[in-house]
Amino acid sequence: MEIERILQFINNNFWLSSGFFIVTTLLLHDLYDTLTRKYKLATPARAVELLNHDQTIVIDVREPHEFAKGHIEGAHHITVGRLKERFYEFEAHKSAPVLVYCQQGTRSKEACKQLVKEGFSQVYYLEGGILTWQDRKLPLVKKHKK
Repeated sequence: MEIERILQFINNNFWLSSGFFIVTTLLLHDLYDTLTRKYKLATPARAVELLNHDQTIVIDVREPHEFAKGHIEGAHHITVGRLKERFYEFEAHKSAPVLVYCQQGTRSKEACKQLVKEGFSQVYYLEGGILTWQDRKLPLVKKHKK
């Protein structure tokens, strides 16, 4: 009897039910991703601590026009799409901390997954990206690292 009522509700409220199932699926996917990720979150404060470590590699995965507007000092500019072809630059530093960031934090998660898959052991992504960094009034530079 209860199952019939549930099915009737779903049938009568198709769009509401569909939205509920889609949102639930997305939330479960995000929860699974969070529980199984092999990289770590870094708040801006934690990122500053990492930057004070001499061996930390900083990778900015934003597009060139975003990078030109300002980036964290010492950052290597490598877009997500070109990261795999440039792993060789960091091959000798797989055990060093690697801080990855983008504009808001979405692209950097993908880059972190690639780095972990390639064998980097201390991968961090800047939570909230460069926008959160700027909100905290932390410094940016506009010159390109050579």
